[in-house]
Amino acid sequence: MKLSCIGCGPGDPDLLTVKAVDRIKNANAIFTPTSKEGKPSIALSIVKKYVDEATTSITNLIFPMIKDKDSLKLQWKTNSQLIAEAVLSGKKCVYLTVGDPSLYSTWNYLHKEFRQNYNDIEIEIIPGVPSFFAFAAQAKMSLVEGDQTLGIVPACYDLDKIRHTVASCDSIIFLKDGRYFDSVVEILYETGFNDNSVITIAQDVSVDEEILETKKLKDLRNTKNPAGKYFSIMVARKND
Repeated sequence: MKLSCIGCGPGDPDLLTVKAVDRIKNANAIFTPTSKEGKPSIALSIVKKYVDEATTSITNLIFPMIKDKDSLKLQWKTNSQLIAEAVLSGKKCVYLTVGDPSLYSTWNYLHKEFRQNYNDIEIEIIPGVPSFFAFAAQAKMSLVEGDQTLGIVPACYDLDKIRHTVASCDSIIFLKDGRYFDSVVEILYETGFNDNSVITIAQDVSVDEEILETKKLKDLRNTKNPAGKYFSIMVARKND
């Protein structure tokens, strides 16, 4: 009775680990997250070429993008129960997540449910390539050097908390919501970054539609929504 959680990486199916591909090819049941009914799963789209749909059941699990904690907890419980039932029936089950399971992942909520309610199920976590490592490779840049410090923040949440993080780091990775990047630009100016600080922005990292641009901070000031997509990354380096 074992469940494998697989980090699917940023989007390129060739960036999956050998172990991840092995578990996917041998699975009887695949569970994959999506934000609403009828919306395709990004994680599933990454691994699709490794899935034998004739012999493998695929279940989309809804993780709604809402802030009502009671509703979210009920959904996490329902999703974990569906997976547990399949595992306990003897199926080889995998759960897919974009990027790495330990970083801002839906898996973290499910894992808590399994620890609390399904201790008899063995959990295997297979890491994936985080989007910012694929991003740095594509941009051919270093994120930090020597004794520099690196901060990783979800740009779509508490801007005051982000301000404190930015003030104490040499390089910052802003993940997820590119629609807030215009607010982030102003925070960078407030916390010691200057006109010539290097800013690199990417959307759809490691897939054919990838957009990647490197600019000076002054070029982004007064620019509305430098990245318009939810799945975007901005890397800001104070001194380059």
